[in-house]
Amino acid sequence: MSIFRAGLAAAAAGNAVRKHLSITGGRLRIGNLRLWLNDFDRVFLIAAGKAAVEMAAAIKEIVGERLTANIAVTKHGHSISRIRRIRVMEAGHPIPDTAGFKASLEIRDLLRELNARDLLFVAISGGASALLGAPAQPVTLRNKQRTTELLLRAGATIFELNAVRKHLSMLKGGQLAALAYPATIVGLLLSDVVGDPPDVIGSGLTAPDRSTFADAIAVLEKFDLLRRVPASVRTRLEAGVRGEIPETPKPGDRLFDSVHNVLVGSNRLALEAAADKARALGYRALILSSTMQGETREVARVHAHILREVIVSGNPVARPACILSGGETTVTVQGDGTGGRNQEFALAAAMALTGLPNVVVLSAGTDGTDGATDAAGAIATGQTLQRARRMGLDAATHLLRNDSHPFFESLGDLVKTGPTGTNVMDLHLLLAG
Repeated sequence: MSIFRAGLAAAAAGNAVRKHLSITGGRLRIGNLRLWLNDFDRVFLIAAGKAAVEMAAAIKEIVGERLTANIAVTKHGHSISRIRRIRVMEAGHPIPDTAGFKASLEIRDLLRELNARDLLFVAISGGASALLGAPAQPVTLRNKQRTTELLLRAGATIFELNAVRKHLSMLKGGQLAALAYPATIVGLLLSDVVGDPPDVIGSGLTAPDRSTFADAIAVLEKFDLLRRVPASVRTRLEAGVRGEIPETPKPGDRLFDSVHNVLVGSNRLALEAAADKARALGYRALILSSTMQGETREVARVHAHILREVIVSGNPVARPACILSGGETTVTVQGDGTGGRNQEFALAAAMALTGLPNVVVLSAGTDGTDGATDAAGAIATGQTLQRARRMGLDAATHLLRNDSHPFFESLGDLVKTGPTGTNVMDLHLLLAG
């Protein structure tokens, strides 16, 4: 837990903003970009995502009374701090709700007021895509909710999910930037996406969109969902393919000439801080990857076998060892249980590590939530299954049903942090003593 918390601290959203944003003598520094505040009559702020409140607080702290208007949209229950003179709205995630719809409309109305003498900060973190869920015609909110549910249960990656959502939405895929044009936009991106592509983080609210209507249809066809999604979704996507609806803004569009996107935080930074803490505790640390993807239980088994190899041969790192990885795996839901990808990772790892001494695995989401549960993840050891059997729990049945949460709750091995105010995907930590 000390290693995990070190990773969380490095990914703290407010600190990430402060590291990249400052004002000195009326000159604004955002990464390598420099802007004179005197060039602008008004300054606006929009923040969206699970870390929206913390990011907005940091921007407010730096920009101060120059802010003309602002709004921060975060997940229900994630308003973990109060900010004076910041308007905070809570909305649904991962399924969009009416609160997110209303927030999207309020943001749209604000954007329509902007002109070339305005500066707009857009702070984006994981969850922004669902939180700003206003659909585009003729799709209704319920249609979009159903489509999102189907894709999540099918195990679609964030890249696939966002390719569809961008083409069913009012603000995504660069459309927020289009509405704000010709204002100058500074996008501050806290990445929860493998590889940190700006057009996928938060569904690319301020970035040119590389995906197309045809890509969105291809995703639905891949999961055999094209005929299962609501008719209005098919109607919009097929009209887009025929050219009857304009595509989302693409690379090279002049509206992005005054848009500056800066990556302020990522999974890699969290992993490096966690590895440093592990070394301070006496472990030899090895980061496997910050781009882990794939079916959760299969990725977990691979990690478990690497840990077994550490025990048997001392490869790829000698004991005491800490193996770390990060990313975002997916769960293809086949059962009726309760859990999330991190709890499922821990359960699959526990099954592969049965009987192995002096090993422990932690898998948890940096946002403090894992699926529709109150946990961030779970911890497993080589003795987890033995303990479970004594309590009448069958690990294989729980895994088959995607029912990892009750399993670890019974054992007392859930990781519960509450909302953390950040979101840079998941951390997998494996120790061999």
